[in-house]
Amino acid sequence: MTTTAADQAPFPGPGGDTSGTAPRKTAPEPVDENVWLEDIYGEEQLAWVEEQNSRTEDLLEDGGYAELEAGILEVLDSTDRIAMVGKRGDWYYNFWKDGRNPKGLWRRTTWDSYCTDDPEWDVLLDVDELSRTEGVEWVFHGATFLRPAAGGPYRLALLALSPDGGDANRYREFDVEARGFVGADEGGFDLPTAKGNVSWLDADTLLVASTADGLPKTASSYARTAVTLKRGESLATAPRLFEVPEDHMMAVAAHDSTPGFERTFAVDYIDFFNRTNFVLRDESWVPIDVPTDVNVSAHREWLLFRPQQDWVLEGTTYPSGSLVAANFEDYLAGSRMLTVLFTPDAHTSLQSWSWTRNFLLLNLLKDVSSEIRVLDPSRAGDSPDGGWAATPLDACPPLHDVNAYAVDDEDEAPADGGAGDDFWLIATGFTTPTTLMRGTLERGGAEDGADQSGTGTPGVVSRHATVKTSPSFFADGDYEVEQHFAVSDDGTPVPYFQVAPRGLPLDGQNPTQLSGYGGFEVSRTPAYSGTVGRAWLERRTTLSDGSDGKAPHSRGGVYVVANIRGGGEYGPAWHRAALKENRHRAYEDFAAVARDLISRGVTSPRRLGCVGGSNGGLLVGNMLTRYPELFRAVSCGVPLLDMRRYTKLSAGHSWIAEYGDPDVPEQWEYIRTFSPYHLLKDAVEYPETFIWTAPSDDRVGPVQARKMAARMLAMGIPNVWFHEALEGGHAGASDNRQAAALQARSQHFLWKALAG
Repeated sequence: MTTTAADQAPFPGPGGDTSGTAPRKTAPEPVDENVWLEDIYGEEQLAWVEEQNSRTEDLLEDGGYAELEAGILEVLDSTDRIAMVGKRGDWYYNFWKDGRNPKGLWRRTTWDSYCTDDPEWDVLLDVDELSRTEGVEWVFHGATFLRPAAGGPYRLALLALSPDGGDANRYREFDVEARGFVGADEGGFDLPTAKGNVSWLDADTLLVASTADGLPKTASSYARTAVTLKRGESLATAPRLFEVPEDHMMAVAAHDSTPGFERTFAVDYIDFFNRTNFVLRDESWVPIDVPTDVNVSAHREWLLFRPQQDWVLEGTTYPSGSLVAANFEDYLAGSRMLTVLFTPDAHTSLQSWSWTRNFLLLNLLKDVSSEIRVLDPSRAGDSPDGGWAATPLDACPPLHDVNAYAVDDEDEAPADGGAGDDFWLIATGFTTPTTLMRGTLERGGAEDGADQSGTGTPGVVSRHATVKTSPSFFADGDYEVEQHFAVSDDGTPVPYFQVAPRGLPLDGQNPTQLSGYGGFEVSRTPAYSGTVGRAWLERRTTLSDGSDGKAPHSRGGVYVVANIRGGGEYGPAWHRAALKENRHRAYEDFAAVARDLISRGVTSPRRLGCVGGSNGGLLVGNMLTRYPELFRAVSCGVPLLDMRRYTKLSAGHSWIAEYGDPDVPEQWEYIRTFSPYHLLKDAVEYPETFIWTAPSDDRVGPVQARKMAARMLAMGIPNVWFHEALEGGHAGASDNRQAAALQARSQHFLWKALAG
């Protein structure tokens, strides 16, 4: 419980317990001729999918496509990529995929070896070999280690393995020294495939929240119950530890094994905004007394709070998006002495935070460019506002994304020869390949010139150096990054990034790909993508409108990322501005960016396309149906589209707090205004449309994509294409080959439509 994102909810979720209330009136469901496609694995349904797949592949998989896919796969399989690592004990662990190991290798190395150009890797698990041996297409989803006894090595881990790339995992105990799974004859843990979470309590006990072995599910399809599982026991007979109401999102249980601060926690995730946190004391669950929309995290003696909305406590208001600290034990005992660590402003928001052993790293965005601050809790009251002494970390160039997080906060402090105050820095930009740096934090003093905060108080000395740099996969020096602001319908400035060739002709003829998300407080930040570089920026076409009398000339693509409301770029308020009945603001923002690109001469409706996945698929589905005049092509992936039935499909009930409940008549009245499946009309000239999904996606599911494509085809709308990858989960791909094919299809579709 040391590195904490601004919103820790693994999945967004529904409203509170309505048990015992009177039956409510339900909004009628419109006629749906495609309900039959909701049988995901039905024989007739899969035959329809295969027919559409074949049709789409015939269109897209030409000679240009094959070259494009090969170029993308070369990027994804490159052995020069940075192998990102996580430290456990004396080892640095990595999961790696490439052309020879498409499903991946779980491996480790030493720090000295990692720093070389060709590290020596100790391979612990070959997932390709495991899949061949067991006849299951396993997808590796991470490892959770048991903290060893003092001075001992990290040895036992629970590996999360998905049989199809979906969210449901099988957890199996693995011995890294023996390089194998702990067998049933040794009492090894092996939990059936299900949605849920697992945490070590001790060497022979797990805390498990699961939907396996008959344990109940919530309406959102996640675990409703957590149990205490001993070696040799089954989930079905394990003692119940914690349970939430059926209409809450999920139950989570976890143990913090930090020496001296051992605690067991449980969280009742009510919905995306609301949760109740508990700590186990004397075999009873004690709630951490805060409003349910205040996010809570613990580190050693500290509790941190991040309010989603303004929090008024004993006459003091703690603003939405701020970060506030209290002593853990004092707060549970009733003290309400809080220290404000960060307060947002109109331009700056908190994105995440991470504890080293002695310091707190804050990752901020200022107009969607990174800033990092280091806070020192030992110098409380040393800042002008009475908070902890803060020092800026000089590592953030403009229009870049830079994140700092601890290497191993549970290691010894540097003074004792440990890495406890070491931190990673990962820096990237649209035209800047990712760089991995490592640094160390130490307390300075004004007398040695270490005061970097500019406040006249002692600061924190930070030293960092580059460890590894990703290669360049396209001629990134030929392109420039600009940030612009469009004005939305209600006058709100909406930032967006534009990546384009230097000397871009502003004649409206540039093929332009506009990307966005706008939901669940997810921020879209600058990031290097060899795929976008090769598949879009470096592609060439010869275009001219002929109006200037100049000869046509070769030009490449323009890539644009919109930072619309519903996201987290400006904190919780930016997110809340586009919730439920205000959802239209996200779509108005995106349309405003499209119009700004057109008015500036970057592109035109003939040359403009948009792409989005998941909630971003709902976004571009609304561009298709509400703003068809702005776009020539729409690429819509793993999307929500049928907002009348979304709560009944896969994990859709999880998202009621984001979109509203379509069963409630008053809420369906506004939801229907952004339900693309119900907004299709005859006699409308729609953009060319590519809808893609996967049957193994157990989060959104393939159903809404299928039904949208089927309805559009039945309406006789031309240039509608559908493709369903037969594995890969919500990501649409479980290995690099599948990812390359998925990305190539989307990019090639857009290029053919916009640059043809």
